[in-house]
Amino acid sequence: MLKRLMAVATLSLTLGAVACTAEVEDEGQAPEVDVRGGEMPQVDVDPANVNVSTDTQTVVTPEVNVTP
Repeated sequence: MLKRLMAVATLSLTLGAVACTAEVEDEGQAPEVDVRGGEMPQVDVDPANVNVSTDTQTVVTPEVNVTP
């Protein structure tokens, strides 16, 4: 049900984006910027300790009998 809802929402947004048109009336101009000096911030980062491993599990599945 959730997959169907997500598919419908994605389709609606895609159709909405394709249905409109845009024309540039004035291309504009980027501002002139003068950058001087400055300094990068000092950051002390303690990353999380992540352990990745593999494990073997046994999953019991029900037996299904199909009669055509």
